Amino acid sequence: MGRLIRDIGPCMLKQRSRRSPFESLARAIAYQQLHEKAAESILRRFIALFPGRRFPRPDDLLALNANRIRRSGFSRAKVLALRDLAAKALDGTLPTGRVISRLDDHAIVERLIEIRGIGRWTVEMLLIFQLGRPDVLPVDDFGVRNGFRIAYDRRFMPTPTEVLRYGERWKPYRTTASWYLWRAADRVKNGKEGPGITM
Repeated sequence: MGRLIRDIGPCMLKQRSRRSPFESLARAIAYQQLHEKAAESILRRFIALFPGRRFPRPDDLLALNANRIRRSGFSRAKVLALRDLAAKALDGTLPTGRVISRLDDHAIVERLIEIRGIGRWTVEMLLIFQLGRPDVLPVDDFGVRNGFRIAYDRRFMPTPTEVLRYGERWKPYRTTASWYLWRAADRVKNGKEGPGITM
């Protein structure tokens, strides 16, 4: 990890603009299994269904006919996930921004994976990029595992358990370690493999 940090330089991980947990997860559902441009196009059409709003509120979404949401480009499964997300926001399963900021990472994961279509990886991305949590290691992420394989010169892809066990030594800065592992994977993907390459 020390060599990787020297090669790449300072960590440039930045928190994204603050959004409510509801908006962040609704956007995450839109992006699942889609290219960025396609997801953005669907989101624009979806938001346009709610004139005067920057983004719909949970009660706005539940009040809208599911077929209208589908016509904006969401699959049936994603419409069901969005409606469950809205219902869970209203019943308190999905905390508000103020409440979620006071919960620890484990409690957030446990609560949010109860929502249809939201898995551990999606919650971990929320923890890293929206909440700015410093000690998140998303071991199910292909980029993190592949970056680990490259950085530590492993012949085979490590299992999530192996990365988790090794990552204990990076506490309490595993989010930063994750960022460097992503960069290691990106360097190879972009044809910049080898020591001394900075990004």
